Amino acid sequence: MMLKGIFLEVKKKFETALGILQKEKITIDPDDPAAVSEYARVMKTVRQKADLFSESQRIKYTIESRTQGIPDARSYLLALKEIRIKRGLTDEQGAEAMMMDALEKVEQELKKPLMRNDKKGMALLMTEFDKINQKLGIRREDLPKYEEQLEFKIAKAQLEELKKDALEAMDTQKKREEFKDEEMPNVKSLDIRNFI
Repeated sequence: MMLKGIFLEVKKKFETALGILQKEKITIDPDDPAAVSEYARVMKTVRQKADLFSESQRIKYTIESRTQGIPDARSYLLALKEIRIKRGLTDEQGAEAMMMDALEKVEQELKKPLMRNDKKGMALLMTEFDKINQKLGIRREDLPKYEEQLEFKIAKAQLEELKKDALEAMDTQKKREEFKDEEMPNVKSLDIRNFI
């Protein structure tokens, strides 16, 4: 019975997503910021209406579920690094190294490993992290903007993948005898709604 419920829920989400994608025009042009923004908007609508996680929500869920039983701050930070690497996210600003340095500083002050349930110690670490964020120019109130930038990057990568797949499919068609004299359309002119 539970399995049937899960299946029906997944089916409903799939049908909701498909319904939106059948109505929306998506231009497969990863080099056009307007096309990327529109694709990101459509995918956000799909996620909201089908009740799916955004990438940042997915990362947050992964962090919460993978770090739940980790008692110390060092293992927690190492787990975050592992999650970042597995997700293919880069640490261009070197924040991880700075966070580890901050942890070293706090642990030297405490003269023991920092446990996550140590409220005073964690408050000290958070103060150090705030200094790092300030140094890197990261402000809490800008988090929605960072999330939007992440969604835009993901949308661009997905459009590039769609374009690559479409070009490969057209190339395969062109090699077939019955299509060899046909002119292949420009990927940008394809309407995904015709293929759903």
